[in-house]
Amino acid sequence: MKKLLRNTSPDPQQLALQLDFFPGDFASLPTIDSPAPKQGPGIQQPLLPLPGASAPPAALPHGKRRVHLKEHVLDYTLLRSKRRSIGFLIGDDGLRVTAPKWVTLGEIESAIREKQRWIFAKLNERHERSARLQPQMQWRDGAALPYLGADITLRIVSTQAAGINYDATTRELTVCLPADAAEQQLKDRVQGWLQVEAKRLFAERLPVYAEKLGVSYQSFALSSAMTQWGSCTADGKIRLNWRLMHFALPQIDYVIAHELAHLREMNHSPRFWATVQSVFPEFEAAKKALRERGPETLPIF
Repeated sequence: MKKLLRNTSPDPQQLALQLDFFPGDFASLPTIDSPAPKQGPGIQQPLLPLPGASAPPAALPHGKRRVHLKEHVLDYTLLRSKRRSIGFLIGDDGLRVTAPKWVTLGEIESAIREKQRWIFAKLNERHERSARLQPQMQWRDGAALPYLGADITLRIVSTQAAGINYDATTRELTVCLPADAAEQQLKDRVQGWLQVEAKRLFAERLPVYAEKLGVSYQSFALSSAMTQWGSCTADGKIRLNWRLMHFALPQIDYVIAHELAHLREMNHSPRFWATVQSVFPEFEAAKKALRERGPETLPIF
């Protein structure tokens, strides 16, 4: 899967399938770049306010700046960096602008005006998405836990004997815990079970797609990364995120096929995507399904 952040050159020794969803993963958020004005040789441009702009009202949140766009008022966060262009990112806290240290505030806000249609469109999309959010999972008896693309029921039994068991017939995951167990103990027990299941399932599916692609991988391990679904190194080391166990098998197979395809094409060129499609024709639908499940719909461990 292509990374959704601005284009950067990948490490030639490793290609990763980036998460689109997990909190803190700004690669998953809408971004856009705008060329920074050219800086004269040896000239350090002063950071001047936008000409004619009035002082921000007292209600302006701490750390925010404000720009007036005709009938709209837009608050944004400004970060300075060594980058060469002005970058716009839409996150949970609204618009974030990253700009070179030498670019003036007037130039930054001119760039905002140029990109305001894109900015407002992405802000509206994020607002609409937030309105559709499902409530976070409640860690209690009877709770629904997403597993392989469908919900299973969490059952908690108070006992000093430790244990966890999944009944595929009733679709219930029974966890035995002491009566005074903390919520984190329940989370840890369920996470451990999911990781065991992930190792089992990934070990079954990897050889299937390796044979289809005619490649050999050296090893595979589970990943807990918050920024990628999987990764593949040039020497055949595969890492797959155990959180994939929340998704249906086609999405899991897509990630596996994607990473193994890198053993033939260590890039994201048209030839790479043709390689993925040759063994997983429905990869576009799987990519879309992964994108549509936001972090707010997944359990927090």
